[in-house]
Amino acid sequence: MRDWWRALAELVLPGECAGCGAPRTVLCDGCRRAVRRGPPRPVRPRDAPAGLPPVWAAAPYADAVRSVLLAHKERGALPLAAPLGEALAGAVRAALGEDPAGEGGPAAARGAGARDRPVVLVPVPSARRAVRERGHDPARRIAVAAAGALRRSGTPARTAAVLLQRRAVADQTELDAVGRLANLDGALGLRPGARALLPADGRLLVVDDVTTTGASVAEAARVLREAAETKGTGVPFAAAVVAASPGFFV
Repeated sequence: MRDWWRALAELVLPGECAGCGAPRTVLCDGCRRAVRRGPPRPVRPRDAPAGLPPVWAAAPYADAVRSVLLAHKERGALPLAAPLGEALAGAVRAALGEDPAGEGGPAAARGAGARDRPVVLVPVPSARRAVRERGHDPARRIAVAAAGALRRSGTPARTAAVLLQRRAVADQTELDAVGRLANLDGALGLRPGARALLPADGRLLVVDDVTTTGASVAEAARVLREAAETKGTGVPFAAAVVAASPGFFV
């Protein structure tokens, strides 16, 4: 109920742009373009963690994009999930070898043979404490918006929130790359009955709002890979995020 009222207030009485502070708009046209700036590109962190799948990002994690993501995550600006979901959908399409804009073209032709296979987006889960404090799970909310954008462009897609944190972890913001890897090692697991939600014949992607070291994505991919191998299906072959550290773009 709190989320519903907060979203309604943002829509009816917008305060200022989450990216630049322009008045009377949740997200101005310029910052909306920044979130979807150019085609998504592959990213690879320096000293990438073992098991990290190929990762595609829609934009660098800087300036207006960083402000928009933080407004959605930390300040509960829920209407931002829609444009952020559109950006994530573009990164998913790029990871699948399809046109990131969902409008056909050479990239879409390369992926045309697989377009009828379902796409399952598995969001990296937030810590339970963080979800309670924020009132929502940012990556999950953006993943739902991205799946909707993919379906509207003709790509069958759904989300599967099958991951959970098995133990408490420290706040990642104060840790370096090595510390984040140690902090998340073995931290994620599958929800009860989750294997039934994984596709027997589909395309499985780990998704998140932002990656700065790749540690969270690598840990999520590890759990899904083990589950898929146990089930006798394929393994996660890619990941997609809204934003990544600027220096990681290939």
